[in-house]
Amino acid sequence: MRRASLNLASSLLSRTLAASSSRSAAASSSFPAPNRFLHSALYRTSTAGGSNNHRRCFSSLLRPYTAASLGFAGALITSLAATSVYQEALAKEPPPAEALPNDVVLYQYEACPFCNKVKAYLDYYDIPYKVVEVNPLSKKEIKWSEYQKVPILVVDGDQLNDSSAIIDKLGQKIMPKKKANENDEETKWRQWVDNHLVHVLSPNIYRNATEALESFDYITSNGNFSYTEKFSVKYAGAAAMYFVSKKLKKKYNITDERASLYEAAETWVDALNGREFLGGSKPNLADLSVFGVLRPIRYLRAGKDMVEHTRIGDWFTRMESVVGESSRIKP
Repeated sequence: MRRASLNLASSLLSRTLAASSSRSAAASSSFPAPNRFLHSALYRTSTAGGSNNHRRCFSSLLRPYTAASLGFAGALITSLAATSVYQEALAKEPPPAEALPNDVVLYQYEACPFCNKVKAYLDYYDIPYKVVEVNPLSKKEIKWSEYQKVPILVVDGDQLNDSSAIIDKLGQKIMPKKKANENDEETKWRQWVDNHLVHVLSPNIYRNATEALESFDYITSNGNFSYTEKFSVKYAGAAAMYFVSKKLKKKYNITDERASLYEAAETWVDALNGREFLGGSKPNLADLSVFGVLRPIRYLRAGKDMVEHTRIGDWFTRMESVVGESSRIKP
């Protein structure tokens, strides 16, 4: 690709310079009489030197512009090459087409951080999936399952439970040559997501009555509720979760909700240690896990505050870009 870019730039530059020379020659023959003296002085033509002297003088004048053009072309090629390398680094690595499952169904709550962790994985690897939104009150959509939590992922008829286990088992199916949990750093931070980060979220999104209502407005707008359920769940649920969040604060020794969220965000950025992603030039499972659990709160008040007051915003934006559009199959 880089060689092709060099050849193209060289070709364009040659044509541009040739066109410039042609236009200059044409201009010489068409100058009106009053300007011929100026033209003669510019090109230093003389009866003794003839056309060779003309060309030498013209080349002398053109040389700095040619050098500048070559310098610009070189800078342009370097920039294009760097952009190409960066885009290649961010390019997804989809599994082989023959390894993709035929039918994937995710049973979920739209706002559930663990469900969003699974969706981040499916979206990044471009695995098409259907979604069944579970009513958290009746759970009628998963009555068929002994396991009564979400997410549940059904892959070609096989039921997978628990977000981290789902990702590991699905990875073994679609990328059997890649060993699961082969990276100690990746494993450490995936566990950090499940054991720490998710527990910081509820006390933040239900921190006060206003934020609790904001969160339940998002939940009821995207969840599987009837019209009457939406109204009752929004207000009753917000009130209930406001008090639950206070118990969670005590359980996980959280004294200041926002401070704990900011600290978690900064801890993650420190773990990146200057890298684009924890996985280096491409996200690994830890990147996808952190991104997944944060995605549902990103544009709530808590998420906006987190991005405004910590350094996590640049990484999150890169993740949004590389994960790309959802691979969810719309009904």
